[in-house]
Amino acid sequence: MEARETDASRAPVLPDVLQPGLDVVFCGTGAGRRSAQARAYYAGPGNRFWWALAEVGLTPRLFSPQEFPELPNFGIGLTDIAKAHIGQDHELDPAGCDARGLAERIAAVAPRALAFTSKRAAALYFGCPTRALAYGLQTPTIETTRIQVLPSPSGAARGHWSLDPWRDLAERLGR
Repeated sequence: MEARETDASRAPVLPDVLQPGLDVVFCGTGAGRRSAQARAYYAGPGNRFWWALAEVGLTPRLFSPQEFPELPNFGIGLTDIAKAHIGQDHELDPAGCDARGLAERIAAVAPRALAFTSKRAAALYFGCPTRALAYGLQTPTIETTRIQVLPSPSGAARGHWSLDPWRDLAERLGR
């Protein structure tokens, strides 16, 4: 019988942008189709991620998705909980998520904050339903790293969009 390839057994779609000394690491669920095609984080045409970073002062200007490798210069890192997933959040098989691996990667670089860019990503990490989570700062930590849940910047999640939790994060980071 031939072994079935799973999300967890495939190579990462997008490289982690992680290093010690970061202020915040943003964590999504996995790469959307447009991001996978562009080989860049948050590359969907309706995605507000890059706009939100500039709007709340986490970056000095609006960056393009292809400029994602420059983010550590501004204290920002990037990762996903399902590194090999391509597609929309609702298509994600939870078996392709690696919450323990995420915690290990975050503990190794010890950013001040881990910010999930959707309730879905946070719920996959915490192992709970999305309705059990509120936006904002969470009680659990990863060693010294504080965890925050943000509204998804995806165009598909516009009904839940608010910049306020993004502003709160920027304020906590002193920006």
